[in-house]
Amino acid sequence: MSGLKAAIVPVTPFQQNCTILYDETSRRGAVVDPGGDIERIVGVIAERGIEIERILLTHGHIDHAAGAAPLKATLERGLRPIGAAPVSVPIEGPHEADRFLLEGLEEQGRVFGLPGARSVVPDRFLEEGDIVHVADYEFQVLHCPGHTPGHIVFFSRALALLVGGDVLFAGSIGRTDFPYSDHEALVSAIRDKIYPLGDDVKVLCGHGPATTIGRERRTNPFVRG
Repeated sequence: MSGLKAAIVPVTPFQQNCTILYDETSRRGAVVDPGGDIERIVGVIAERGIEIERILLTHGHIDHAAGAAPLKATLERGLRPIGAAPVSVPIEGPHEADRFLLEGLEEQGRVFGLPGARSVVPDRFLEEGDIVHVADYEFQVLHCPGHTPGHIVFFSRALALLVGGDVLFAGSIGRTDFPYSDHEALVSAIRDKIYPLGDDVKVLCGHGPATTIGRERRTNPFVRG
């Protein structure tokens, strides 16, 4: 991935892949889907000397988003020298259709027995075609509903890299058995938006190992190209 590196930090009992993307030279980067275990995430950030510029969310499920507000507060406190002006680490994404999930994160925490979950409203909801930056790299936002109504993914054509959340996995796809899920919409998003990105594109998944679009298009039993 050229000068962009990815540190994968499994978090919560769901073993969700929180991804820290950062430029190897400038050490600037972003955290994608901090679902919890904030101390572990912050430890990796400190160990690698990364300056986190933003927090990105693919969707509003607890294992992906419940740690966003605590991480933002922790990073902003840590980045602010005594007497200095406040430093902002904005939370960006997902699509606004997941607002109800983000506003219910504390309740999700009580249901799943995960203390410390905090509801959050991002500084910026994202839509299809928006651009977000990780250091000097551009990622295009694609709205891929189905797993949740507001699920988005982040795609860099220059890096041939997709940060896919819970849309597409190695050999599987996101769950669609929630009341608000839509299996046909998810399959359509994969076929119409993700597979055409190119077989060589690497996919960083929300759970499990990374894969490539080509591998999934050829072999995924749920959605073959």
